[in-house]
Amino acid sequence: MYNTDMPLRSELPSSAQLIRSTIIAAIVALVLLVTVVMPSEYALDPTGAGRLLGLTEMGEIKIQLVEEAAADEAAQMVAVQPSINKAVSEPAELVFEASKAVEVEPEVAPKVEQPAPTMAAEPEWQDEVRVVLTPGEGTEFKLTMQKGAVARFAWVSEGGPVNFDTHGDGGGRSISYEKGRDVPEDQGELKAAFNGNHGWFFRNRNDNDITLVLRTDGDYGELKRAM
Repeated sequence: MYNTDMPLRSELPSSAQLIRSTIIAAIVALVLLVTVVMPSEYALDPTGAGRLLGLTEMGEIKIQLVEEAAADEAAQMVAVQPSINKAVSEPAELVFEASKAVEVEPEVAPKVEQPAPTMAAEPEWQDEVRVVLTPGEGTEFKLTMQKGAVARFAWVSEGGPVNFDTHGDGGGRSISYEKGRDVPEDQGELKAAFNGNHGWFFRNRNDNDITLVLRTDGDYGELKRAM
């Protein structure tokens, strides 16, 4: 049987070489943490490399999905709890006048039909997009804007309400302007807090397809669909 020869002391790495290798490995790990792990998992991009590689957007979507799942779970917990306080109404059915009971029928207000959600009438829009979302599907639209720029918007969800998140990102920064659950439509103005991409993330939580219509106008470069 042949036994492997023991290496000579001169062939073994020195302490200085081991320390240098350890330092290099630590630096590489730190670079990967800052440029890959933090943007893709936590949407934190201090160097801007994650945005260039498309990893920051992946992290933002993950965070949005986690927040939506937590919100759905909280809503379900509230729904299963029994109602404690119930309003008890006691309508008067009899009116006594001159010792004679007279039955009075309560007045019923005429039923007013609620109009279906419709897009607010506007004279003109710069861009309009229409997209169909299947159950559970999400999509994102962004406007390229400079700091302080203002864009008008109006969107409506035909077929059921949607969850949305109005946010912005750019230059390693990110911001959330507004969030909503089960909202059929919205309109207003979006003012950019910094140079970058600003817009909306929509998700269909219905059991059926919905059609989302988004109209925009104002001071921005272009309207693009991110996903």
